[in-house]
Amino acid sequence: GVTVACRRGVPAARPDGLGAMVAGTVGPMALTVGAVAVVLLAVPAVPGRPWQGPLAVAAAFAVAVPLLTHVVRRLGGITGDVLGAAVEVVTTLVYLGLVLSG
Repeated sequence: GVTVACRRGVPAARPDGLGAMVAGTVGPMALTVGAVAVVLLAVPAVPGRPWQGPLAVAAAFAVAVPLLTHVVRRLGGITGDVLGAAVEVVTTLVYLGLVLSG
């Protein structure tokens, strides 16, 4: 979630604070490598269901991107609170995706 929020092209909402220090610091290659690494690490998360971990990660990513787009539009960029919210939302969604095994 934080990697998505800190990708290039995402501005900081204010000139001071955590958002200003990290906004725009993640390039497309780092974002791609990080996302692929997390998806691969999620494969063994649910024994017997190798698809469930990557699906949970993909679903969390699919929620994080529009959420961050909305927040950036409303606030004009990211702040430390936005980064914290991204961590909490993405982590919660991944956990839910992992425990919902029917």
